[in-house]
Amino acid sequence: MAVRTQEQSSDQLGPLLAELTGQEGVELCARLRRELVEHVSCTGGHLASNLGAVELTVAIHRVFDTRRDRLVFDVGHQCYPHKILTGRGEGMATLRQYGGLAGFPKPGESVHDAFIAGHASNSVAVALGMARARTVLGEDYKVLALIGDGALTGGLAYEGLSNAGKCGQQILVILNDNGMSITPNVGGVADHLAKQRLKPQYLTFKKRYRRVMNATAPGRAVYRVTHRLKEMVKQTLLPCSMFENMGFRYLGPVDGHNLSQLTQILQYARELDEPVLLHVKTVKGKGFTPAEENPDAFHGVGPFDPATGRGKKTSGDNFSAAFGRTLTRLAGQDRRVCAITAAMTSGTGLEKFAQKYPDRFFDVGIAEGCALSMAAGMAKQGAIPVFGVYSTFLQRSYDMLLHDAAIDNLHVVLGVDRAGLVGEDGETHHGVFDVAYLDSVPNMTVLAPASFAELERMLERAVFRLSGPVAVRYPRGGEGQYIGTSGEEPACLLRPGEDITLVSYGVEINEVVQAAQLLEEKGVSAEIVKLNQLTPLDPELVCQSVKKTGALLVAEDQAAQGCVGQRLAARLELAGVSAKTALVNCGQGFVPHGGVALLKKELFLDGAGIAQKALEVLGRG
Repeated sequence: MAVRTQEQSSDQLGPLLAELTGQEGVELCARLRRELVEHVSCTGGHLASNLGAVELTVAIHRVFDTRRDRLVFDVGHQCYPHKILTGRGEGMATLRQYGGLAGFPKPGESVHDAFIAGHASNSVAVALGMARARTVLGEDYKVLALIGDGALTGGLAYEGLSNAGKCGQQILVILNDNGMSITPNVGGVADHLAKQRLKPQYLTFKKRYRRVMNATAPGRAVYRVTHRLKEMVKQTLLPCSMFENMGFRYLGPVDGHNLSQLTQILQYARELDEPVLLHVKTVKGKGFTPAEENPDAFHGVGPFDPATGRGKKTSGDNFSAAFGRTLTRLAGQDRRVCAITAAMTSGTGLEKFAQKYPDRFFDVGIAEGCALSMAAGMAKQGAIPVFGVYSTFLQRSYDMLLHDAAIDNLHVVLGVDRAGLVGEDGETHHGVFDVAYLDSVPNMTVLAPASFAELERMLERAVFRLSGPVAVRYPRGGEGQYIGTSGEEPACLLRPGEDITLVSYGVEINEVVQAAQLLEEKGVSAEIVKLNQLTPLDPELVCQSVKKTGALLVAEDQAAQGCVGQRLAARLELAGVSAKTALVNCGQGFVPHGGVALLKKELFLDGAGIAQKALEVLGRG
């Protein structure tokens, strides 16, 4: 059977898949894997997780109708097979490209995408909400949450499980376990029993036995006794007691690459009108040798050679690596320096730190709130914790930052990675809110390096010379043409001018420099003020410049609300400094996925766009 395309209606998807023979199902899964490797090798994206979820995705679509039944992905980075099967196969060539398919589930893209995804551990809680809405509104559909073992390291997952297990209504949680055992099996007997419990004849017998025994009072009494005996054996030998204690009927573990068995167990689970947890064992990267051998490297990849798995682009130095190098050096100077990550050791550049100082490196899993609270506890007792975290994931520990770190003015250092626009991962991953929410935290200091050299100096200052909570924010990728090192002053003058003041920070300063050069060609003399410290904000140098030029443009790849430009404009107003003003930023909404250069062009945040906005402010546009 051919993989579906956008031209083909997905209305008959379930029946078509259900009619496949065993061999046709195997061939379909192989075809899906080939297409995944083919497309991701061109566009980049998440590969290993998708390869591991192929049979599971096909089985789900054989049994459930995702136009109405609600399939909630956790994180959502394993949704590519789902997208292909639901009529978006041809669009895979545009995956993660501006205007193309998103790399995560997106309800606006398809009725088959039940809920937005991009962050971890929320799927069970979301699915529970859908199940409760179904009951309140008297509707009839199935609700599924597909969650990986990695997402189970987040506390929100257990909040959802705790509530869902006691809800008393149909909800199916599918645990895709590709690397972590929840509790260990007890030898070969457990393996044998698990396999027997998943056989069609056993499941059929179980349903009939329960129906017959429940028909009479004596039968119900016998059933209760035999059920208790069975539960005693099962709890002794099978890894299910935790979930059953939460209120779930536990099924599994089942081979996640056996399409026939998966289909049968999902059909059985679909008929159970109660909370069910299906434990599925899969292999991350299944079917593509480079990904199977090194699944971490193929979790999120850029374009690569599908024949060898080697990347097509040589990755140069980047801010994450500079952060990791510098922190490792600082740890060698002071044994109080510790590093914390939330399941992002590689992404935050901390591999070498972990290797060199394993006793001072702590990976808490996908639990940013825990990381921040733990850092506060460490700081309270005299350590110097440095939490390397993506801007978009730091959002989830805002309460701990306020309550645990800031009230007592504890010296917790944040390495805020992926600050600003990050590109192809889109709305759920752009770090365009941290400037605003970090500024709202009392006692907070926020530094914004524009080069590797500045990152090194600012991180050292944050660790050893500043007090209270400190954030050093930096973008994904490498530095631009600006590779200088400003002093420790809050702001510095990069270029003198007479007609307009251009203000920015971080790597966006490169676009501002280019804009100034373009304006010079138009006969406009632009003065550039570079901000090194965003919070507390010192507007003195900007005020001095604007008094001279009479015009101000602030460019930043941050959301409009609470941005630095708004704060500067307010401070100028309070100081009685009038100026023609333009704030160029990411606007009030969410920024879609796409290449960073293209997104900046669309938002007027590239050199040409900033120059155009400057001319408009001056009335020369």
